[in-house]
Amino acid sequence: MSAGFVLEFEKPIVELERKIAEMKEFASGENVELSREIESLEQKLDRLADEIYSKLTRWEKVQLARHPRRPYTLDYINALCHDFVEIHGDRGFADDKAVVCGFGRFHTYKVALVGQQKARDTKGKLMRNFGMMHPEGYRKALRVMRLAEKFELPILIFIDTPGAYPGIGAEERGQAEAIARNIREMFRIKVPIIISIIGEGASGGALGIGVGDVVLMLENSWYSVISPEGCAAILWRDQAKASEAAEALKLTAQDMLELEVIDKIIPEPRGGAHRNPQGVYELLGKEILTQLQYFNSLSKEQLLEQRTQKFRRMGEVLQI
Repeated sequence: MSAGFVLEFEKPIVELERKIAEMKEFASGENVELSREIESLEQKLDRLADEIYSKLTRWEKVQLARHPRRPYTLDYINALCHDFVEIHGDRGFADDKAVVCGFGRFHTYKVALVGQQKARDTKGKLMRNFGMMHPEGYRKALRVMRLAEKFELPILIFIDTPGAYPGIGAEERGQAEAIARNIREMFRIKVPIIISIIGEGASGGALGIGVGDVVLMLENSWYSVISPEGCAAILWRDQAKASEAAEALKLTAQDMLELEVIDKIIPEPRGGAHRNPQGVYELLGKEILTQLQYFNSLSKEQLLEQRTQKFRRMGEVLQI
């Protein structure tokens, strides 16, 4: 399990937290007054954490997005929604467990929910295929989105994938076609679609469920045409240069907002979502509700026009 998992740049913080916890335990057990010393260490911890987390590199943010204790799609669904009922299968081949689809209630809204799902233990990772969807996963997602349109339900989508599954079987069953069809059809769906990138957002694997009216992105997530490792393998034939690739790709939430690929960054508690999941649920849930209220007030024609223009603007070329 990942309870004790610590990233390299987190180690000084974790070590200081451990010392503070030991000092508090000693003071309590031995009935010794150490409040001044503890307060001094806590102030030092605050300064250290502020310094480290304010200067994270792009590669370090990729590592945070992959943290094994980071909340996954089902964590968000269980925290933000109630009466969730999962829908299985694409009615054509199989049920892809790398993506969770279903219906539930979000505040006063009945909604459809779609999101890539990872796992924390070996058995779960294999079952969820590490969050990498097969063609049947994209077809299952589209089936649920069409049902949502039929019953006029808004769609909430959570993106967290290292990419679409690149295996031979997936290609044989039409991986590229399934992703392309989803992209096309999501431009036509006449209900609000709220996208939230909660971890990794890699390539067509993300974009296959990533067309919507607004794209929200957690502060320490990433979104790119390729993973840093994949980019490094292609450019330098060396995955060890993933950190250099991450810098070149400009894949952080801050980069995406500057490039106008996303619409808003959702801040995370200091240290990342894994350190305070409840805080992240509240922040993301509040923003989703705000966006849902706005887009639900638009006519179907306005909704589709705004969605189309939003993505068309991403392809603008400036001639100098």
